[in-house]
Amino acid sequence: MSENRTEPTFRQSVDLMFNQAVSLMDLSPGLEEKIRVCNATYTVRFGVRLRGAIHTFTGYRSVHSEHMEPVKGGIRYSLGVCQDEVEALAALMTYKCALVETPFGGSKGGLCIDPKLYEEDELERITRRFAYELAKRDLINPSQNVPAPDMGTGEREMAWIADQYRRMNTTDINASACVTGKPLNAGGIAGRIEATGRGVQYALREFFRHPEDAASAGLEGQLDGKRVIVQGLGNVGYHAAKFLSEEDGAIVTGIIEHDGALHDPRGLDVEQVRGWINRHGGVAGYPDAAHTREGGAVLEESCDILIPAALEGVIHMGNAKRINAKLIIEAANGPITAGANDILRDRGIVIIPDMYANAGGVTVSYFEWVKNLSHIRFGRMQRRQEEARHELLVNELERLSRDRDLGWTLSPGFKEKYLRGAGELELVRSGLDDTMRIAYQNMRETWHSRPEVKDLRMAAYLVAIERVAASYRAKGL
Repeated sequence: MSENRTEPTFRQSVDLMFNQAVSLMDLSPGLEEKIRVCNATYTVRFGVRLRGAIHTFTGYRSVHSEHMEPVKGGIRYSLGVCQDEVEALAALMTYKCALVETPFGGSKGGLCIDPKLYEEDELERITRRFAYELAKRDLINPSQNVPAPDMGTGEREMAWIADQYRRMNTTDINASACVTGKPLNAGGIAGRIEATGRGVQYALREFFRHPEDAASAGLEGQLDGKRVIVQGLGNVGYHAAKFLSEEDGAIVTGIIEHDGALHDPRGLDVEQVRGWINRHGGVAGYPDAAHTREGGAVLEESCDILIPAALEGVIHMGNAKRINAKLIIEAANGPITAGANDILRDRGIVIIPDMYANAGGVTVSYFEWVKNLSHIRFGRMQRRQEEARHELLVNELERLSRDRDLGWTLSPGFKEKYLRGAGELELVRSGLDDTMRIAYQNMRETWHSRPEVKDLRMAAYLVAIERVAASYRAKGL
């Protein structure tokens, strides 16, 4: 982090961007303040007996806005968790949900803990106690507050939380909807693990569908052949890099991790690097690419697309002038400080903001929540009916060709693909793709139609805040 004292914190960056956005809007001072502040933040300190002694843990759950309920937001496990961070993330969740039109308010939670220091059974006891402290205050509830995975948590922790809620609410038929990001066999939904990374891919695809937007970043064509550097190969960074390289032809030239970075202009094999990290705990020693301990140096390497997918504040006023990407897409929350954002914009670097770029997770969480409330998986009612209708058409085409001796046949593989009805995974991906497309189109319309809106981040804030304001007005505020 830069030592410049004017460098804003993550919380200050969110507030600065909010203030800049509302200065361009016609909101009453009272409504502006109502949208800006967090409604409530709950701090819990609880003890768990581990290894023969009582250990005290501190956790948070912040509710930013209840203009829609339930409120939605992940729970992270990290030693960096604090009230300011949780409240800033809760605010981002409010705006993110509004931008992609999921019917949630914004919330966020965290536990100040390093999960790597505990055995699985110890982590389960800690998680269940944390869930108990939140659930008994309705800070976990299908109709009021619905957590999800975040940094340091995943399917396993969500399954523990859901089970703990169910034990405390044995007659709640919708108990599975108290949390999203669960394993499939515990009420989860296909495509949730990949969702945020897949959303990054869909966001980039939509960006490149608009040649004038790509041109504003000094780019042309589609994603094929674009040089990509990924900072953080966790769940989000891994899936984004995997899909972009395998499905869109992008070339991942750099991967940055906690113990350094790999760089190869010819391209890195994302699967091989991921496997190495899983076996060795980092990228050090990886044999098929140049390794450097200075990850920041690779962050500044020349590329077409830079994907910061780890922590907040990795691009700041101290290094913004040295970033050599043409386009940055924020897969993490708050990876660019407000000060750095201005520097990058003035240099002509286009930023696809976190509020939009990493909304794939909450979008598919919404689908999971709906699935849990409806008590039926997507596709169960219509899949075979779709297949039957498609088969009628294919059979008729084949009959016409045969009876009239037309001399043509269906392309190889067409029949099999066309006859296969959409299952849950296909429907989830379709819904996510549609969500990311429409949200981007709403942003870019504001970006291009208002001269005072200088970038996509400001456009995103304007779209989101106006929707939150409209909800509050409808409530009579």
